[in-house]
Amino acid sequence: MTTKEIALIAARALDDKKGLGIKLLEVTDVTTLAEYFLICTGTSNTHVNTLCDAVEAAMEACGETLSHREGHRSGTWVLLDFGALVVHVFTEDTRNFYDLERLWNDATPVNVDYLQN
Repeated sequence: MTTKEIALIAARALDDKKGLGIKLLEVTDVTTLAEYFLICTGTSNTHVNTLCDAVEAAMEACGETLSHREGHRSGTWVLLDFGALVVHVFTEDTRNFYDLERLWNDATPVNVDYLQN
């Protein structure tokens, strides 16, 4: 399975749990940190944690190992590091504050609009 296919599985898991504003960025040309960043908004701290749990379960089901989880206690921004895929799940205010899409505006957006109901 390619990293893009794995990223799309994670995006589907976010969509299935009603994640908002799902964005997938291919960052291979702008950083060595990962191949893809997946960004999503949850409506509350509880929703953020639910979204992260769904991604972790989906990744485990396809054999991907979580390298690191950061920010789980605060619930306003959780980072899930799967190596080639880094998932960022925010509350709305926190996402607006950090504005990763602007920070990584040289990345190549991957269309995931078809995922969203």
